[in-house]
Amino acid sequence: MDKSMMKGLVVGGLATVVIGASGVTGYQALMKPKEAEVVAVKDVMQTVVTPVEHCENVAVNRQAPVKDQHRIAGSVIGGVAGGLLGSTIGGGNGKTLATVAGAAAGGYAGNQVQKNMQQKDVITTTERRCRTVNQKSQKLNGYQVTYRLDGREETVRTSFKPGPTLPVKDGQVVTTPPTPGG
Repeated sequence: MDKSMMKGLVVGGLATVVIGASGVTGYQALMKPKEAEVVAVKDVMQTVVTPVEHCENVAVNRQAPVKDQHRIAGSVIGGVAGGLLGSTIGGGNGKTLATVAGAAAGGYAGNQVQKNMQQKDVITTTERRCRTVNQKSQKLNGYQVTYRLDGREETVRTSFKPGPTLPVKDGQVVTTPPTPGG
């Protein structure tokens, strides 16, 4: 055998090995699954807290403004009434003493009665009162997808709701959303 024939045999053998290997690789690529079966899909929810202002009108009682702060009217009326009542008691100097004592006691009593009446004199107004409350809501945050591939069940999270299958590329499940129309 000459050298050129030997070279031809070697090159031919190498070509056969390369073509055979690519055929096996191509066959294996053809035999790999293109889809994974979706077994279960569960919504993944997230709690969202939103501050909201809540206002309401509230009735508020306040003491009415006092017109006679020193309660002079009550003291004078009480003093006059007490003096008149005291003047009916006793005679002579005792009558004068009873009138003065009655006027003093009546003045004090009238002052206290007016004070009590002023404290109970209230006005009602309406005030708007606001406070911040946290309102909770649920937001869809994705999907927990269980799939079956090559006899094994696995779980992935997706941003889209899959159909009955997920695409597989190079033996891995594709979790990116499908393009519209593609």
